[in-house]
Amino acid sequence: MSSFKGFVVKEFKQIYRDKRTLLVLFGMPIIQMLLFGFAIRNEVENAKVAVLDNSHDAVTRQITSKINASNYFSVEGAIRGYNEIEELFQQGEINEVVVFESDFARKLERGEQPAVNIITDASNPNLAQLIQQYSTSIIVDWQQRGSGLPDVNNKGVSANANMLFNPQLESVNLFVPGLIAVILMLISALMTSISITREKEMGNMEILLVSPLRPAQIIIGKVLPYLVLAFVNVLTVLALAAWVFVVPFRGSYGLFMAESLLFIFTALALGVFISTKANDQQTAMMVALAGLLLPTVLLSGFIFPISSMPWPLQWFSNIIPARWFLVIVRSIMLKDSSLLLLWKETLILFLMTLGFIALSVKNFKVRLQ
Repeated sequence: MSSFKGFVVKEFKQIYRDKRTLLVLFGMPIIQMLLFGFAIRNEVENAKVAVLDNSHDAVTRQITSKINASNYFSVEGAIRGYNEIEELFQQGEINEVVVFESDFARKLERGEQPAVNIITDASNPNLAQLIQQYSTSIIVDWQQRGSGLPDVNNKGVSANANMLFNPQLESVNLFVPGLIAVILMLISALMTSISITREKEMGNMEILLVSPLRPAQIIIGKVLPYLVLAFVNVLTVLALAAWVFVVPFRGSYGLFMAESLLFIFTALALGVFISTKANDQQTAMMVALAGLLLPTVLLSGFIFPISSMPWPLQWFSNIIPARWFLVIVRSIMLKDSSLLLLWKETLILFLMTLGFIALSVKNFKVRLQ
């Protein structure tokens, strides 16, 4: 144990003396958090709207004012006919056109259902769908709450739209919890993937081979300092999520920390496994970045829903640890989920960790022989 303690202390000192390693460990997570958190957005802000009002009454003006008062839209002006819509879309000046039919207020008072046509530029289909949803919600909200007309809510079918856990549709509530998984996976796996290969290149492996340390002790000694530093990154990222992006945290902090610790173990074990297979630091770094960055970002559910992917990619995503941790961290932060609801994802991460550790020890023994 004294040799093992000395080895761990040596690893801490080695990391502390390497300023570049410290910069990667603590600088990169903060930079990634700020860049991704502020840059990635999927909500609508200040979408440009034109109005084709064939009625020109108080009701249509009231709906137009309500749309313009929203942070999501900016009414740029009125148009006089349908023939102007295509040209505006081609010029890229307008994202949406709201069309009111003639005699709008009079039909509404008589109990009829006058139409509001929402026309969007679908060259960006995701944006067009969001704009239509937001516009519909504003009109429904006006009809139910602020129309000022008698018995309007009893005319025809009234739609009730309720959104749980993220009613404002703020993208930071989706992406920032996911960033925790991405940052921990990349940083932890990257740093540990070059740990053993660095010893080989510097000629220190011979010293470790003749030391009384066993292969498992060497691997644990390599992982332990990065485990502590990665946990510090968890606290840093969580503080940024709360203070900079104001992401709500509705769940248990204790459960979140325990699950984060488990995922850090998984990422570190994966990094050590990569380092036992690579012969130099450059190879280990390229495998860690190329083999983990794209799958973690694209196939974990961080940006794109897994259910919309082809079934081969859905199957492949099951072997990506970040996929399961994303479910855990979003459920805890946004939904206040308990361990009883997250036991499957927790068990999968635990089994992955054991598998990576076993493979790392096995490959390390082979290299010793």
